[in-house]
Amino acid sequence: MVDIVDAETRSRMMRSIRGKDTKPELLLRRALHARGFRYRLHQKGLPGRPDLVFPKYRAAVFVHGCFWHRHPGCPKATTPATREDFWQSKFAENIARDRRNIDQLQSAGWRILVVWECELARDALAPTVQRVSDWLMEHPTA
Repeated sequence: MVDIVDAETRSRMMRSIRGKDTKPELLLRRALHARGFRYRLHQKGLPGRPDLVFPKYRAAVFVHGCFWHRHPGCPKATTPATREDFWQSKFAENIARDRRNIDQLQSAGWRILVVWECELARDALAPTVQRVSDWLMEHPTA
């Protein structure tokens, strides 16, 4: 299948995809803040720079996009038809990096939760925020 835009336009479009302050991340942040949770954003000293870090709970939350991080069974985790080998390699690297980061954080004593983009859709937002809240409160340290 041929791309519908030229290479320069496709490159510009791909560059505009952000790695932080995404819509799903902002939805979760606002909802948790409204519930009284306080957090740090993208803490540089931690492996993988988790999206939300809750030092009080020694917990970190990653908000993963279903496409880029390959949410199993999710319809958003499609593979582009062009350059399939490139994409399979790219996705495999992303998954391996995610696993490494999570393992390193857990080894350092952090609790980790991954929230998927599709779990923050309009109809699923409230139950997801409740689940994250409950998870944080399971083991408060302070």
